Amino acid sequence: MVTNTTTTSKITHISDTALWVAVYRAMETKRKDALFHDPYAELLAGKRGKQIVKNLKDGKASAWSMIVRTVVLDEFVYKVIKEDGVDTVVNLAAGLDTRPYRLELPPSLRWIEVDLPDILTYKEQKLADAKPRCSLERVRLDLTDPAARKKFFERINRDSKRVLVITEGLLVYLTQEDVATLASDLYSQPNFRWWIMDLLSPVLLDWLKKRSFKQFTEGNVKMHFAPDGGADFFKPFGWKADDLRSVAKEARRLKREMPRAWLYRLMSPLASKKQREFYSKMDLYFVLLNRDNMAKPYENRLSEAA
Repeated sequence: MVTNTTTTSKITHISDTALWVAVYRAMETKRKDALFHDPYAELLAGKRGKQIVKNLKDGKASAWSMIVRTVVLDEFVYKVIKEDGVDTVVNLAAGLDTRPYRLELPPSLRWIEVDLPDILTYKEQKLADAKPRCSLERVRLDLTDPAARKKFFERINRDSKRVLVITEGLLVYLTQEDVATLASDLYSQPNFRWWIMDLLSPVLLDWLKKRSFKQFTEGNVKMHFAPDGGADFFKPFGWKADDLRSVAKEARRLKREMPRAWLYRLMSPLASKKQREFYSKMDLYFVLLNRDNMAKPYENRLSEAA
């Protein structure tokens, strides 16, 4: 748990991943050419966050992808607020995200952070003196409780006209069945219009678990979800990709490429066809989905096929 700040530098609870990512946001904030400024990241990460990054193989070297993810998802948030007039943002497993404090958001926007009680209590204590730029609500909820989750979604749907859902850094820790159920539950709420997420390819997930993130193959926190079809996984549940970006291309655009990226590009022509195909499948995607109102609910199609 987040409250366990001294016993181990390993990730032992899903909430620990929030400390880990906060370290990367703090690292970027300190750069002279920072792509964003998160003045609360270092405070939120604390000593334990730094210990976690230190304990991970290639811990600091992995920062680039998380930095790129933050920037691209920020762009998605701005896009749907400006172009579609989103009035409510629901951040599921919000962790230590500080977008309500650091983004230029409309004061009338309703932002709802959902997570486990301990992580939200920790966050509230650390940000007690900070002021959000929009209306901010925190909901203590176990997202693995289907009944409680559905009840919460129904309440938000009643109170909102255009809802954006964010699941940053969440889906990879769920099983395929869990993600399918979540996708169906979200689509069942007609005012839930947009969904932001990050998706690993199967090849990248397998490589990470064998190399940098071995600890995510055992213990309480495991990485599972990396669908073969990428964003197409969500089509049967009523969601289609409006914007999909590759971390490699975005990293080059933002000048935050992985260490020695230039060398890999230089050596690429010398690699075998098999090697090039393998590395082309190692990708992380940032996806903005919107609901397909013409799609049949997944449960209806299942009953029709029976």
